[in-house]
Amino acid sequence: MKKFGWIAGLILVLVLGIFFWWKFYFVFGEGVKAGSLNYFVKKGVIFKTWEGRMVQEGFQSPTSGALQSNEFRFSVTDPEVAAVLERNSGKHLELRYQEYNGMLPWRGTSVFVVTEVINASESGKTDGSALPYDN
Repeated sequence: MKKFGWIAGLILVLVLGIFFWWKFYFVFGEGVKAGSLNYFVKKGVIFKTWEGRMVQEGFQSPTSGALQSNEFRFSVTDPEVAAVLERNSGKHLELRYQEYNGMLPWRGTSVFVVTEVINASESGKTDGSALPYDN
């Protein structure tokens, strides 16, 4: 009976460990989002984390007659990425992110964690390739 208890206990610890890894450390998805950086701040009571909001263009919604929130809320764990975002507030950004199944307090308040700033440009300015035509 004692041997059964040890085996059951080890199996339970293993299952809980796998569940914890899947819930908090398994990267569920990766992608890129683009928009204007609206808000970026370092905050927290015990764990100080960088949190941000980016406004994306468009008003499309999966259901007809409803408006979709085009605000992308994210967290940042890398201090170098946070420094780049702090310098580019209000600019049009392209961000690479990872999506997790759950959030951890030391990783931020969002399941979306930005890992890289791909591009930063002034809002409404172009590189010359899309200039308006002359009359």
